[in-house]
Amino acid sequence: MLNLAFVGFRHGHINGLYTQAMENPDVSVVAAFEENEAARKAAEETLGVKFTHDSYEALLADPTIDAVAIGDYFGIRGARAIAALKAGKHVIADKPLCTSLKELNLIEKLSRQKGLKVGCMFDLRLNAWVEPVRDFIFSGKLGAIHQISFTAQHPLNWGTRPAWYFEDGKQGGTINDIGIHGIDLIPYITGLKFKKVIAARQWNAYAKLAPKFMDSAQFMAELDNGAGVMADVSYAAPSSCGFKLPQYWRFTIWGEKGVIECGGNTRPVISVALQGSDGPVELEVPEDTHQSLDVFVDPNASAEDKKPVRAQRQILDFFLADLASAPTPLNTATVIESSRTALTIQAAADRA
Repeated sequence: MLNLAFVGFRHGHINGLYTQAMENPDVSVVAAFEENEAARKAAEETLGVKFTHDSYEALLADPTIDAVAIGDYFGIRGARAIAALKAGKHVIADKPLCTSLKELNLIEKLSRQKGLKVGCMFDLRLNAWVEPVRDFIFSGKLGAIHQISFTAQHPLNWGTRPAWYFEDGKQGGTINDIGIHGIDLIPYITGLKFKKVIAARQWNAYAKLAPKFMDSAQFMAELDNGAGVMADVSYAAPSSCGFKLPQYWRFTIWGEKGVIECGGNTRPVISVALQGSDGPVELEVPEDTHQSLDVFVDPNASAEDKKPVRAQRQILDFFLADLASAPTPLNTATVIESSRTALTIQAAADRA
């Protein structure tokens, strides 16, 4: 049984993790802390959270807590994670895990020195189209990958998005905020790693009342096989359309044998056009997005019983597998690697 504490409810993503934890028989939510009064009240009313500690320091001093789940504003998450690791607690955070490479380096060092695990809510991996696309690419049907482009335009939602987003030092950059999902996904579905940043840019285009908030961001990068990546991860979608537009997570991947396009939120789509065909065809997207295609093995099982099992496709399941030293594609190493790539690209945009 994992005794899990929640710290920070200032971004809605953490609500999903809290619900997963409350429903998981292998997890006990034993503590919670939120320093912001409005966020605390909202969490009590919408989730039924019972807050147990008056300070983060007091929570970390509680010996019954095994791990800390972090959902505070982005700029404080690194410090929250570092403090938890120093206190001997495992960490799972909403993305981004932190907002600077210096913080990430210390998180990695503490995790390694203390034998602690670090998880992150890279839940784009769980979309229904991801596994079929990964299988298609790994089968070799697309051939060597040469170009990838993706868009992830989000609605700005001025007036309803948390106000801290637009305060200096609290968001930490739109590439590290939005782009990190695509940066995490590309190595998973292609087997290729990011090699270097070619160019990165960010600017203020939509949030005119917050001129220091860089709501628009684009970047170019090179993968380790020489393939190029181009991305736009701006807060550019009309707010009235919400997350319904096809440009919300659309990936186009060109290989030597053809092209595959995938993504979508309201209607997930996988479209393939191969050399020799006369146009694109759509591949089937599984309807059940909760049944995992990832295989986990119980490391404590006997040789006779060490059979692969299929786990639910939830972020918390990956974290629990990592804690048990079971093989899982989303683990401490991948979280650190994806975070480092995103922060490196973000730093390039900051310099530009």
